Amino acid sequence: MKPGLQPGHVETWEITVTDDMCPAFQGQVVHRTMSTVTMVYYMEWVARLTILPYLAEGEEGIGGGVSVKHLAPAPVGKTVRFYAEVTDVSDSRVDCRVWAEHDKARIGEGEVVQFILPKAKIDERIRAMS
Repeated sequence: MKPGLQPGHVETWEITVTDDMCPAFQGQVVHRTMSTVTMVYYMEWVARLTILPYLAEGEEGIGGGVSVKHLAPAPVGKTVRFYAEVTDVSDSRVDCRVWAEHDKARIGEGEVVQFILPKAKIDERIRAMS
């Protein structure tokens, strides 16, 4: 990993909740709010934004863990902003505190862990699982 990423670094990402983000099971929409799955996706994405400028040639980030709580609904049409704050950095690991909010509530919070590894090592591990 290239030098420079420090605890306290924050990235943000903003989306508007759309119908395709609603929780649905067996084709049936449960309610017209952002699903937990969608919230976690964007929390992982905003955490990934913290590492992208620091990946060296031949490196890639890989998920090491996600732990979040879904606290409030975000109805269709609501603008939601996602945040990732780097809390710890080592040679091969980046921890982020993540949260999401809209104008009326914090909708979720938690942490995302990413490992920075050589792409060849990741590919080797994937092949070993095939």
